[in-house]
Amino acid sequence: MDFEKYITNIENKLRSNFDLHRDYKLNGENLDLFAEFHVRSERYILTKSAKIYAMENNEYCIFKKFKTVNNAIFEMFTEYLISSIDTLVKPHEEHMSTMITGVIIIEGNESNIDENVLEKVKKFKHHKGFSFGFKGWVDVRLVMVCLEDKFIITSKRGDEVRKVYSLKDN
Repeated sequence: MDFEKYITNIENKLRSNFDLHRDYKLNGENLDLFAEFHVRSERYILTKSAKIYAMENNEYCIFKKFKTVNNAIFEMFTEYLISSIDTLVKPHEEHMSTMITGVIIIEGNESNIDENVLEKVKKFKHHKGFSFGFKGWVDVRLVMVCLEDKFIITSKRGDEVRKVYSLKDN
């Protein structure tokens, strides 16, 4: 599968729930695709002005294409995802959670990936709470897709969305 077909397939899957941005620039980095989702829930008594509580949940998907992935590129990308928290997440009393999904897309085959990088993807995790969880939390998940060999590998949290990023057309 080629890159353009894969990205179009992902856009079609996400379009109904996410705001999509091609060739997006975030924190000085050019991204191939950036997707964002925001939902807000409120409970109130009788009228909307008598609000009991509100919750906000957000999700961001960051797609970046690479020809090869070695340890340095892996570390750079994961550090970029973690540093993006400060830009994307604005914790406050109504913020509940934010998920940031980093998707590494490799145009080549598995030989373009350092062997220990695959193990690092599986072991990757990052969680950050704000004000002991009272202002919510953020989790970062990681997905790596190899287009030529048609395989996908995820971190433990990334396994929740494996099906969305799979290489199947439907």
